[in-house]
Amino acid sequence: MRRIAQILKSNGTEGELLISFIGMDPEDFDPKEPVYVEFDGLPVPFFFESFTRRGNSRALVHMTGVRSLRDADEMAGRNILIDEADDADEGTDILGWKVIDGHSSRLVGTVRDYEDIPGNLCIWVDRPGQGEVLLPLHDDLILDLNEDTQTLVLDIPAGLLEA
Repeated sequence: MRRIAQILKSNGTEGELLISFIGMDPEDFDPKEPVYVEFDGLPVPFFFESFTRRGNSRALVHMTGVRSLRDADEMAGRNILIDEADDADEGTDILGWKVIDGHSSRLVGTVRDYEDIPGNLCIWVDRPGQGEVLLPLHDDLILDLNEDTQTLVLDIPAGLLEA
């Protein structure tokens, strides 16, 4: 996760927030993508319902689920984060790559497609003789990525391969 903004304060009584971008131009930000706000050490996804620029590095926003002054005040001072995996779209294309289970070192199958579930990029993997399976593609689960052999070794959570 990368910090892109800080929630400065509430604005009005309808849950609007004033945010300040950090190390990023608001022009480079896609308000249709999910952002995360950390609560009790866990990133919680939010979407911007409205986004109005205010100057060079600030914006007034409405976020999903923030509807009152009380909600907005609870958000004040928190950081807004984006999942750097969202930036991975510009990286290596892994369609057709072999997927290896890091626990057993066995071939799971080949990457057929991507599934962009908000905040959780996943891959569809064709499994020989077993159909297909949807697997999360998160940095914490990638054990090895080898462009030369076009293999992706994943720490696949227990139970995902059982049919």
